[in-house]
Order: sequence, then C-alpha cells, then structure tokens
Amino acid sequence: MPAGAERETEAIHCLHFIGGQYVGSESGRVFDNVNPATERVIGTVAEGGKAEIDKAVEAARKAYDGGWKTSKFSERAAILRRMGDLILARQDELARLESLDTGKPLSLSASVDIPRAAGSYHYFANLISTMGTEAYPMEAGALNYVIRKPVGVAGLICPWNLPLLLLSAKLAPCLAMGNTVVVKPAEWTPLTATLLAEIGKEAGLPDGVLNIVHGYGGGSAGEALAEHPDVRLIAFTGESGTGRHIMRSAAGHLKRLSFELGGKNPNIVFADADLDAVVDTTVRSSFINQGEVCLCGSRIYVQSSIYAEFLERFAARTKEMTVGDPFQPDTRMGALISKEHYERVLDYIRLAAEEGGSIVAGGGRPQGIDTGYYVEPTIIAGLTASCRIVREEVFGPVVTVHAFESEEEVIEQANDTRYGLSASIWTRDMSRAFRVAERIEAGLTWVNTWFLRDPRTPYGGVKDSGIGRQGGMYSLDFYSDISTICMKY
Repeated sequence: MPAGAERETEAIHCLHFIGGQYVGSESGRVFDNVNPATERVIGTVAEGGKAEIDKAVEAARKAYDGGWKTSKFSERAAILRRMGDLILARQDELARLESLDTGKPLSLSASVDIPRAAGSYHYFANLISTMGTEAYPMEAGALNYVIRKPVGVAGLICPWNLPLLLLSAKLAPCLAMGNTVVVKPAEWTPLTATLLAEIGKEAGLPDGVLNIVHGYGGGSAGEALAEHPDVRLIAFTGESGTGRHIMRSAAGHLKRLSFELGGKNPNIVFADADLDAVVDTTVRSSFINQGEVCLCGSRIYVQSSIYAEFLERFAARTKEMTVGDPFQPDTRMGALISKEHYERVLDYIRLAAEEGGSIVAGGGRPQGIDTGYYVEPTIIAGLTASCRIVREEVFGPVVTVHAFESEEEVIEQANDTRYGLSASIWTRDMSRAFRVAERIEAGLTWVNTWFLRDPRTPYGGVKDSGIGRQGGMYSLDFYSDISTICMKY
C-alpha cells in the first residue's frame, strides 16, 4: 500500500459553487484529482470554462447590486469573524484535505496553513471595525476627507502550494471592503476551496457573494475570468509567465491587478553570523513545504571564511530530514505537487550536474519510496552565476550555495536576478545589516530571521516578482475605490 493510502477514504467530488449552490459543469466534463503522495485518484473535479465563469460573474454581480456593496462594516466583520472561527472548528478536516491535495506534511497543514488562513478573516474583521479615515482641513474653510467604496466583482486566481492560506489572504480583505468574488482555485488543489464555500455560507455570506469555479488556466476558466468585462480586478499568485498572460487577458478592460509572482531569493550569511541559528533557519527556509514556497531561499551566499563549515553543517542537517508519508508525525518533507513538477525539478538537478555543480546532499528520489512524487532535499555547490539553476525558479527542494568575499560583491550577486521577492541577511553587525538591507532589490528583507511577518506590513515583490502590495491597509487600498470629498463649510 502506498504511503498515506490509509488516509484516502471515499472519493471526493468537487463541484463549482455558484449563486450559493454546488453545481456541475454544463458540459458534464470532469478531471481527476490525484494525491501526489500516492499517485492515486482521490476524486474528480468539475471542469469549468467560459459558461461557468459567466454564470458565476452574473451571480456575483447580482449579489453586489442586491445589497452586499451597501452592507455595513459591522455586518461584514461579523461574517468574517465567523468564517475564521468555523475554519478553526474544522481545522483537522481542512488540514487533512490540504495534505491529500498537496502532498505536504499534515503537521505543516495543521500548525501553519489552516491557523494562518483563519487568522486572515479575524485580522481583517478587526481592521475594518477599527479603521478611521483621512481628513484635511483647509484654510479656505473647507474639509477634505477620504471614503472607501467597493470596486465590484473581483476575480481571485489562486496557487496550489498554500491553497487555503493564500486564498484567504486575498478573500478576507476583498470581502471586507464589500466586493463580491469569483475564485478560480489551482486545478491541482481543489479540496479546501470547495469546502470554504460551505463555510462561507454557514458564516452568513449571502448567496452569490462567494463563487468558486474549478478548471484550468489558459484558454479555459482562468482566462475567461481575466477577460470578463464585468470583473473589475484580478488578484493572482503564481508563476511570472502566467502573470504576464493574465495581464494581457485583462488589458482590454483596464482591470486593476495585484500579482504575487516568482522568486529566486538570496540568503546572505556573513562571517560574524550566529552559525547555529543560520543553519537551523536555512534548513527550514530551503525545504519547508518541499521548497514550494515563493519566499524560500534558493541562492545561499556564505562569506568564504565560514563557507566550508557552513556547508558541512548544512548538509549534515539536511541529510537528517525525514522525507515520506505526509501523515506520519515525524515527516519533515512530503511529495511535490504533480508528476509534471516532479520531473521538472529532477531535470534541473540533472542540468546542474551537467553545468559543473557538485551535489552535496540529495540529488534524486529518496531510497525506499517507490510511489509518489518525492525528491530528496538537495544542496548543490560549485556553480557560477550564469548557470540556469542559479537564474531560474525551480520551486522545489533544491538550493545552490556560493562563497563570497566582500559586502559589495555579495550585494551585486544577490541583485543579479530578474526576480525581487525576498531576501535574508545574517550578521551581528547592525550597521552592515542596515546598509545591505537598503541596497537589496526585494520587496521584503529579513535580518537574522526568516518567514516572520506582521500582517500590518506590506508584502509583495519588485521586478518580475510582482505588482502591488498586500497586507493591512495596503490590501484594503487594492480592494477599494478611494474617493476624496471636498466640503466647503
């Protein structure tokens, strides 16, 4: 029996959720949902397209005009709080579904993904309950003040790596500002989005406020959503090339866009860093969620005087990681999302070896695991900056390690990329920390830590890593139309 097969019970069939009801596709078409840890089909998913998107947008528009856009902040806040509470009440069920869909360890789904998803609804419920506004008196005897209005129907196109968490990070502020929504989940991970529709209805969302349409991207449901004339904004998390395609599809109607895209994030380790803390965090920042996190550090730059020691300790810790059944409590790393992605990651490892890289740890399929899309956590050294695996996003459990001499050199190396999502700097010299952090081309830079985020702060990338910012009032800015009223008194 494949690892984790005992967790697969009855088949799960995912339908669209349109106008408050679960419905199939007009065509009757479905596609298989495969558990990446076992390669077994665990259910089917309704395959939507333009017809389903049209119906969902119509339902969203009707709900928007029917009262949701004029609902009170207190009413929306109460529903959002209830959604967060219901997610926590069903935490075990949601975590199981998330791990079945993604192949990630259940411990990660239960301790990070689901609680953080619930936290988005609680946070934005509190934020809209307490936020004020801007007001500017003028000497001419007038007052300027700012009001926020909903935008209309929003399209949310969501990724497969953190399905419920990243959907909730978009959905919570979008609903908070009075918009109605059509969600297109990633085709590989439909389970928790399907259940979230039920949770939203139980929490009190009126029919049509939240709609879910399953399906594929280009030429299908995703493209139809991006092109629809009644969808006023698109929020997307995913690969940079897909973001460009969505931008082209949305351009005809001048839609508002927010993109969180790819990353090739540098971790910079200076010789004076706390090496114990660096190694502990680097194992996590490299391989959490199988490396399928856009914020994972994939290029590790270590000052030459400690390079050998760091590499030895990092490799030893990496080789200790338990890879396998996501439902075993000691599993640290599960399966990659799909056969296609599994083969892509292995191709990059083979290419790195051809380009002269030295495989320090990992490099292939774990021994003793014959089923599932598993790749060992892999460390590669000895590559130049021009190698493809150093320049291109792998989005898997693969990192490259490089030596550097000076501060100026490592800043140049870190910025030598078309991406600019995040970075980490490790040093005890706070003057250096300030200097380097200000020169790194990234939307988010950590110093002596990683993945520590305050929901009030802006989050997003520069260059090919994205457009716009999420978090706190930055999210509310995107999901609202801001108007200034000047009143002479």
